[in-house]
Amino acid sequence: MEKIVKPTSGWAMLLVFFLVLGAGISLLVIRQIPLGIVLIMVDLFFIAPGFIAIEPNNSRVLNLFGTYIGTIRESGFFYTNPFYSKKKVSLRAVTLDVPTLKVNDKQGNPIMIGAVVMYRVQDTFKSTFDVENYPEFVKIQSEAAIRKLAGLYSYDNLEDETAVATLRTSSDEVNHQLAHEISERLQIAGIQVIEARINNLAYSTEIAGAMLQRQQATAIVAARAKIVEGAVGMVEMALEQLSRKNIVDLDEEKKAAMVSNLLVVLCGDRNAQPIVNTGTLHH
Repeated sequence: MEKIVKPTSGWAMLLVFFLVLGAGISLLVIRQIPLGIVLIMVDLFFIAPGFIAIEPNNSRVLNLFGTYIGTIRESGFFYTNPFYSKKKVSLRAVTLDVPTLKVNDKQGNPIMIGAVVMYRVQDTFKSTFDVENYPEFVKIQSEAAIRKLAGLYSYDNLEDETAVATLRTSSDEVNHQLAHEISERLQIAGIQVIEARINNLAYSTEIAGAMLQRQQATAIVAARAKIVEGAVGMVEMALEQLSRKNIVDLDEEKKAAMVSNLLVVLCGDRNAQPIVNTGTLHH
């Protein structure tokens, strides 16, 4: 578990450093060479290593001969035990662009999926001592979470019409689930997931063409159904208007012919070519 330590300000020890250095140089000047060298060596190798400057949103993990001492999270200029090893751990938010992966969705279709993960170190002890290399750990675990997520959802409703949520249509739910999956995997490393979202989603190249044709066919069928529904309504309205206003008396055969002609005109792909009938309705 992370332990926060508050080190001593480094400004007072900086004055001591310069005083010892000045004393060593002065001894060299008055030819007290051995003592002067000793003071300078003590100053450079035993006092100087204790100084540490920490930028905002950075930290130092202190370790003494294999024993964890604590973590400095406060920014500033400090002085610590010169024998401490001081590992820098950034507390800033990091954005990881997970490379596009080829995986299978819930229906077994190969898809290409990529994501962006924003995270920061929350526990410096875990990120330093519980995993070997936490940036690489985050990358690998994020990829594993994306692979698992893809297997939980269908790409869209074409393959699974009963699906309530899909990768393509339910971005909020899918992104929330992705962030949850990654967070669970990164707890051991003391990593906080700020945000995770899918930024690349497509069918794999080997089935992309077939799926595109299927989507186009579905769209055409839906459009045709809408056209037919509207055409039937227009024909019904035309027959009702003609009957109510007594414009023309149509028997069942004439009504059937009129309905057929109107449906052809309204549902056709091309504009109808008018034909003027100079005879009777039957010629």
